[in-house]
Amino acid sequence: MRARKTIDRLSIKGFKSIQSLENFQVRGLNVLIGANGAGKSNFLSYFQMLRAMASGNLQHWIQKQGDADRILSFGLKTTGRLTSRIEFGQDWYEFVLEPMTGEGLFFSDERACAGGSAARVLEFGSGHKEARLRQHVTASKPSNVGGNFYDAISRWRTFHFHDTSDTARVKRKSSLHQGAALESDASNLAAFLFGIREQAPDSYEQIRRTVRLAMPFFDDFELSPEMLATGEEQALLLWRQIDSSYVFHPGQLSDGSIRFICLATALLQPDPPSTILVDEPELGLHPYAITLLGSLLRSASERMQVIVSTQSVPLINEFTVDDLIVVEREEEASVFKRFTAQEFADWLEDYTLGELWEKNVLGGRPRR
Repeated sequence: MRARKTIDRLSIKGFKSIQSLENFQVRGLNVLIGANGAGKSNFLSYFQMLRAMASGNLQHWIQKQGDADRILSFGLKTTGRLTSRIEFGQDWYEFVLEPMTGEGLFFSDERACAGGSAARVLEFGSGHKEARLRQHVTASKPSNVGGNFYDAISRWRTFHFHDTSDTARVKRKSSLHQGAALESDASNLAAFLFGIREQAPDSYEQIRRTVRLAMPFFDDFELSPEMLATGEEQALLLWRQIDSSYVFHPGQLSDGSIRFICLATALLQPDPPSTILVDEPELGLHPYAITLLGSLLRSASERMQVIVSTQSVPLINEFTVDDLIVVEREEEASVFKRFTAQEFADWLEDYTLGELWEKNVLGGRPRR
């Protein structure tokens, strides 16, 4: 299995509102829609947990969530364990987490398999607090099953570009040595863009042209690194307008503009993660920018696996029924449903996909 291998099927049991999701198909483009509180954010949170596991920070992540009682479905008294299985074709990785004395979770089982062969199942044991996938990267050969799964999972990214306040990290300087991969909040956006400009100029130009489609006044970024006394180089997201030499500060961009820059960079980056997740990317965007965003998401799904959560009717209109995952609450648990275009063929002759969602034909609307 290569690091770029994408998820084929996913099973999750006992994680927050996801009481039971079995053998669920994950495609190239996956658009989560549903009412507030249906469980879309919990689905994204599951991937954040996986990333914490891959980086050896599971216990810290659990503490930030509150404790194990807030992670297991309906609390410890109802759910005694969290189980999951991720399938990459014939390869798979699965684990079981159980509560321990205190507030954390420990691995009562963890294993991986390459090629579907029982002879190639790698057992990681039980009783450990952090995933042992990571330990099989430097301590073994590159072809090791555990190392290969770590390579895939550790590269996944969940992007939240919601904070565009005056103190947002995206508006501050970032160190060039931290620009290898775009951070979840785009806090290193300037450094990341500088690296793309230097190493992949064609991709940088594509990002610049795409930003200009949404912001016709925009000319280019002004990414001039500043050398500190310590020898560290930092960059700030400065920019210029067309036909002007005046250099603007990132604080002089509107919230929607800076979010669109973050999105364009994440979706057009030259060496993307195998799977990315984006939470409500439509926030603050003009309707035309939302149309551009739909096109970017569709195009990106040909180079990487894309999972996006949205509440935007205009954005939903940019996709097909096959792209949608409708999330609803049934008996207080999250249920994930897929449909086919054929099931709604008659409806789609007269209505857009967004209108079908508004009319509750697709489901995913608030219910009493």
